[in-house]
Amino acid sequence: MKPHSMKKHGMKKHGMDNRSRGVLAHVVLLVFAATALAPLLLVLLNSFKSNAGVTGSPFALPKSLSPSNFTTAWEYGAFGSGFLNSVLLTGTTVVVVLLCSSLAGYVLAGQRIRMWPAVMVYLTMAMTVPIQLFIFPLYAGVAALGLLDNVFVVGVILAAINMPFATFLMRTFFLNVPKELEEAARIDGANVLQLIHRVLLPVVRPGLITVGVIVGLSAWNDFLISSTFLHDPSEQTVTLGFLSMNGTFSTQLGAMMAGALILILPVLGVFIALQRYVVDGMAGGAVKG
Repeated sequence: MKPHSMKKHGMKKHGMDNRSRGVLAHVVLLVFAATALAPLLLVLLNSFKSNAGVTGSPFALPKSLSPSNFTTAWEYGAFGSGFLNSVLLTGTTVVVVLLCSSLAGYVLAGQRIRMWPAVMVYLTMAMTVPIQLFIFPLYAGVAALGLLDNVFVVGVILAAINMPFATFLMRTFFLNVPKELEEAARIDGANVLQLIHRVLLPVVRPGLITVGVIVGLSAWNDFLISSTFLHDPSEQTVTLGFLSMNGTFSTQLGAMMAGALILILPVLGVFIALQRYVVDGMAGGAVKG
């Protein structure tokens, strides 16, 4: 066989191998996507069925698209006030975390304090200690101050719980910012606040969005802290409202499925809208640690 023919044959074989790997990768991704979406599709199908329809044929299509299950779940789960409380709690958590973790991440990334190694060790330890150890003293302190049944206070508590992880992540994003950018801003006369607000934060915006989404999802789905500090039904979140249906509607699976769908859809919509920024942020934050 001539050298030219051998080279052409090798290139053709290499191209076929790459195409085969690409097809295999897509098949694996499709399997993972189907595994992730199948439970959500099952919840959607059964949210329009009666209890007998759910137990008898959970994988069958619904006979009608009546919204009665959604109406029942919305009314008895108190989702109207629950959504407002969840938005306030989640918003408080995200704002406090982004404000504090971005400033702390900037300081730790630049090693601008002498005790920064000790601070990093403290944050590492804080992420490993379970919050259950502090529930009782924390509850006693909040009760003594008369701050129970306050969604903003619970938001601050959740922000404190998520702060070590968020600070670590924001520090990683600030480490990826070129030093020349900060030096140029200082030469132009920018002070620290102007440097952070106008120069650095726009650069680490994918990191801010990533931290915001992760912390926001955690706060929206929180049960332990919310159920401990929010006893008044008018102050409970949508997650607590859904879980309160378990006693009354544990045998009405269609209403429970509808309630679960109402709980999931807002979170799913936000994640789909911001997924590009989250992926970019996680990829950018993984470059340097």
